[in-house]
Amino acid sequence: MRKIIIIAGPTASGKSDLAIKIAKKLNSEIISADSMQIYKDMNIGTAKITESEMQGIKHHMLDVVNPNEEYSVSDYSNAAKKIIDRLHSENKIPIICGGTGLYIDSLLYPLSLGAKDDAIREKLQKECDEYGPSYMHQKLEKIDKAEADKVHENNVKRVLRALEIFELTGKTKSEQSDRDKDLNYDTLLICLNPNRDELYHRINLRVDKMFKMGLEKEVRNLLNKGYTFDMQSMQAIGYKEFKDYFDGKISLEFLMDEIKKGTRHYAKRQLTWFKRYDFTKFFDINNEEKIINEIDDFIRK
Repeated sequence: MRKIIIIAGPTASGKSDLAIKIAKKLNSEIISADSMQIYKDMNIGTAKITESEMQGIKHHMLDVVNPNEEYSVSDYSNAAKKIIDRLHSENKIPIICGGTGLYIDSLLYPLSLGAKDDAIREKLQKECDEYGPSYMHQKLEKIDKAEADKVHENNVKRVLRALEIFELTGKTKSEQSDRDKDLNYDTLLICLNPNRDELYHRINLRVDKMFKMGLEKEVRNLLNKGYTFDMQSMQAIGYKEFKDYFDGKISLEFLMDEIKKGTRHYAKRQLTWFKRYDFTKFFDINNEEKIINEIDDFIRK
């Protein structure tokens, strides 16, 4: 089976630096697995790697779409897998680097949940318009109670998506989420897991650096280009918090604290995600020698 190496972990844990070292060692390239770094013009708030920081290593899946454009998990998966295929054809082991669990999941497993059908979606939307969200939620409850219990009827988009998946695949969203899965690739998944105090310190330093680099100006420029806070891209941590600040409801100090707090909570959720995989190998970033040995063993086997 073809091999891939994934460098995952919470934000600010040091993934990019490690991935570059590994890519240099293996003469390979890096595929980003970050759902916010796909957006153009959103650089500082996403901690997007700069060209000089890449150290000559080719990076993929950065600056893919504009902030007002939709980009699904299946869009990401399809594009990233083409790059993986090309690297394998060149006898290179792809390095996946990022902390977006859904993106990584879409590479590891068959993406049946990513299937789409515009005709089915349009039919369900018309049904919702005619009978209302409550009716659609009840319809979902009859076929997939587990999913219905997790989603409020007012979350129409998610309800319709679950119904669409069932019509497309004949299986409920819950069944597919819980299914026994076979990996697409022979995978080494390394998750960086600094101790909590060190991670929080790194997060605080990163947010402070973002403001020094001009995060406020970046957000204002996005708004000046016509992008709005209700767009999916602008709901990211480090951007959405600016709305109250620009409206004069909070101070700059409070804004910075809110971004730091939101980032800490996100980091916890990221670690929880990667603990779901029973093959994840956790390392402290300071154990780089152990990580390299793990990679050497993986390549030799």
